Amino acid sequence: MTLDCVDPRALASFYGALTGMRELFSTDEFVVLTGGSGCDLGFQRVDGYRAPQWPGQDVPQQLHLDLRADDLDAMEELALARGATKPDHRPGDGRWRVLLDPAGHPFCLTSS
Repeated sequence: MTLDCVDPRALASFYGALTGMRELFSTDEFVVLTGGSGCDLGFQRVDGYRAPQWPGQDVPQQLHLDLRADDLDAMEELALARGATKPDHRPGDGRWRVLLDPAGHPFCLTSS
């Protein structure tokens, strides 16, 4: 999976901190994280990148990741400390938590 963004290194650092994945490959234009499962996570620089508008679809989301966490509060705190933000629209009734990564991609934290 590959996410478009302005700064691949910064976004890879964000997701690496949340997932524990490590850098497999890196250039100024493209970074890949791996966890050894065969499902790697890539980040590519896109000129003129526009962040998705959640929940609107004027600029639709390109990808939506769900990340499992043993402790939702701790994981949300880590994500926010690393640059995530809380959107105004946060469905889930506590079963999951929607956040926006530093590039604006919505993602969810769910209970494991």
